[in-house]
Amino acid sequence: VQLQASGGGLVQAGGSLRLSCAASGFTLDYYAIGWFRQAPGKEREGVSCISSSGRESYYKDSVKGRFTISRDNAKNTVYLQMNSLKPEDTAVYYCALGPASTLRSIRARWTEANYRYWGQGTQVTVSS
Repeated sequence: VQLQASGGGLVQAGGSLRLSCAASGFTLDYYAIGWFRQAPGKEREGVSCISSSGRESYYKDSVKGRFTISRDNAKNTVYLQMNSLKPEDTAVYYCALGPASTLRSIRARWTEANYRYWGQGTQVTVSS
């Protein structure tokens, strides 16, 4: 079981990036996927998550209206489209996999312990 996060980079404020989370060794179809991020000197925080079907998605207030999570189960990949990036979005971004029940409550969907497998992280740096 492996998750590979990619797509990070350096971008100016106001720019866009699309992160990808690709799975190998298993199919993502039955799992919820979450994106988390950790800024220097800060705790890791949840950013967005999506249900196994893709019909449900959730966002932290700080990224609502700017980030969009989606999934393509045929490609075994989940995406995080990030627009209107701000310097405060600078962080290492991680994707993580959890059971479908992970999204059952507000608390559950942002609890890291509910996510069983984690990708290695991809750095996003937004310059002002």
